[in-house]
Amino acid sequence: MSEPNDVTPCDAAEISTWDDTADVVVVGFGAAGSAAAFTAVQAGVQVLVTERTGGPGGAAALAEGIVYLGGGTPIQEACGFPDSLDDMYRYMMAACGPDPDEVKIARYCAESLGHFDWLVDRGVPFDPTFCADTSMAPTGTEGLVYSGGEDAYPFNEIARPAPRGHLAKTKRSTGWLLMQHLAAAASGAGAAVSLDTRVDRLVVDDGRVVGVQGQRFGETVSLRARRGVVLTAGGFIFNDDMLRQHCPPLVRGTFKVGTEGDDGRGIRMAQAIGASVRNMYAGEVSLPITPPRTLIHGILVNGQGQRFINEDTYMGRVGQSSLYGQDGEVYLVVDEASYEVNWMGLAATWVCETPAQLESEMGLPAGSLEATIDLYNRHAATGEDPLFHKGPAWVRPLVPPIGAIDLRIGPAPYAPFTLGGLETTVEGEVLNLTGEAIPGLFAAGRTTSGVCAFGYASGLSIGDSTMFGRFAGASAAAG
Repeated sequence: MSEPNDVTPCDAAEISTWDDTADVVVVGFGAAGSAAAFTAVQAGVQVLVTERTGGPGGAAALAEGIVYLGGGTPIQEACGFPDSLDDMYRYMMAACGPDPDEVKIARYCAESLGHFDWLVDRGVPFDPTFCADTSMAPTGTEGLVYSGGEDAYPFNEIARPAPRGHLAKTKRSTGWLLMQHLAAAASGAGAAVSLDTRVDRLVVDDGRVVGVQGQRFGETVSLRARRGVVLTAGGFIFNDDMLRQHCPPLVRGTFKVGTEGDDGRGIRMAQAIGASVRNMYAGEVSLPITPPRTLIHGILVNGQGQRFINEDTYMGRVGQSSLYGQDGEVYLVVDEASYEVNWMGLAATWVCETPAQLESEMGLPAGSLEATIDLYNRHAATGEDPLFHKGPAWVRPLVPPIGAIDLRIGPAPYAPFTLGGLETTVEGEVLNLTGEAIPGLFAAGRTTSGVCAFGYASGLSIGDSTMFGRFAGASAAAG
């Protein structure tokens, strides 16, 4: 029996008996795994999906369930938002960097409309209505939101803004419904499923991946793959050792997004046979300040009392900038006219009659916040924000009394997940350190480095996972 953290590959010659055999073995039954399994079965091959827990779903089932799609989907058109694949491409190239994967983004955009149809064909329902008050899953059943700051600077100057966050038709956190349909589609198509099976090691034969080995109820099982193995085992947000090695800021996240299965095992298994990784430092960090949107009339300041971002942008960009760039020392300064307790119960910690009193109560450097508010108000009086370009609709002077919501790590929930992973081709082939495809090994989802090199928009994880999961499943089926 291998140790829990042992990902050393197993030579096929060591296995005398295979416990099960299929053409394609898919490791993980989440968004990417269900898409890969369905597509492989549709290609006419025998598929076995392994899942370490007692049922399908993975991180996607616990997520808001947004799927990022554009170019003029039926939902966008029904809601009156014209969009083009060119605008989507320009936005993603700007938002998913620095150093975005141009090839993957181009393919993602080109396949967007077809992928929407694919989801609908799998039974996923979408309500053709728009919710303007949030960049998250709405409290109602609305099927479309702005989910990446497309309507805020700098993206509104790069591409025509359009909401592209699509949600399955149910109230709040729609991932469970999405996964219910995707898992049912894979099983219904004929994919066999082995639950409570934790895959630990790849089995290789003369450099080719020919199966996996893992644990099922304390017993070692060996599963043969005639054509290929598809790793869709999630990211590594629940592996603090990997976080410290690759992206230390994420260790401080207070509300990790994912499941305990996001322990990096799939990445490490592939690395153990020479797989290349990419963007391992990258992580998305949600800092859920809104809704309500009225709060973005305020200003975000750091530990030096200075602004650092336009407040009307996507809250994932705010969270990422706050954790990576400001070391998690951030505050939202608001006045009485714009103040509300936010949806998570975050309320003002300090309330004062003047900026000078407020900065003193907060422990900020003397004169820092006072100068920041003075400069902001001077420009806001004419509806301008020349420093950070917040939209004019959200710009007005802050009028005392003023308060501040404590958004430091601890008082505020920082919700991170990893974006880096195995380096793959668009078709899902896992590459080695010399850029060559490892025979028999494919991957998709958060186990890989996908369209997001560092920047992010809500819905790109599930969109990336399901779309490139399809491609990986097809490639594995082809052998």
